[in-house]
Formats: sequence, C-alpha cells, structure tokens
Amino acid sequence: MLPSLVVVLAAAMWAVAVVGAQLECVDAARAGARAAARGESLDRVRELAADLAPEGAQIAIRRDVGTTVVTVSARVRPKWGERLPTVSVGTDAVAVTEEGVVERGGMRLLGRDRW
Repeated sequence: MLPSLVVVLAAAMWAVAVVGAQLECVDAARAGARAAARGESLDRVRELAADLAPEGAQIAIRRDVGTTVVTVSARVRPKWGERLPTVSVGTDAVAVTEEGVVERGGMRLLGRDRW
C-alpha cells in the first residue's frame, strides 16, 4: 500500500511541476508579446520573456506591421526526478503591433511609411 501511495504522490508532484512550467510559459509569452507590440527592442523582449520563462526555455519572436507573436517552449523534468522523462510545454501569445512601430534591420522606426 505504501509504495503505491508514494508513486501516486510523485505523479501528482510531477503534474504540479509541469502545470507550473506551462503557466510560466504563458506569462513569459504574454509579457513578451505586449512588449514587442509596443516597440521594445527584440533583445529586450527576449530578456523580459527569459526572466519569466522556465529555465532553459526557447523563445521565438516574430513581429510585423500587423501582429506580434512570441512563442515560449520548454522541456520540464522535476528537480527530484533526474531519471524521469521530460515533458514539453509551451505556448504562443499574439498581440496587435501598435501603430507606428516597425522593426527592420535591428532599428526601431516610427511611422509605417518609413520603410
């Protein structure tokens, strides 16, 4: 009875760790999309998202005239279970790029007519 209880408890703790990492990905992607849509530099957006994302997360940013998309993904393994397989979590966040913000060649330009 006791070994099965330990297994169920371990599975529950692992599920909590995975859900926590998923929520961190959601928060990081959302904050990154908002910052990128406002016109923050892509380096700053990546830094902001990395601060909120799980350790080792991958961050992808795509910004164009109409929309901004930030994708955050990570592989999660409980700290107490090095032998357990990893679980992939991640999400996309989309924001409308604010009027007048265009990123081109690493420079922040104001005004859509300044291509």
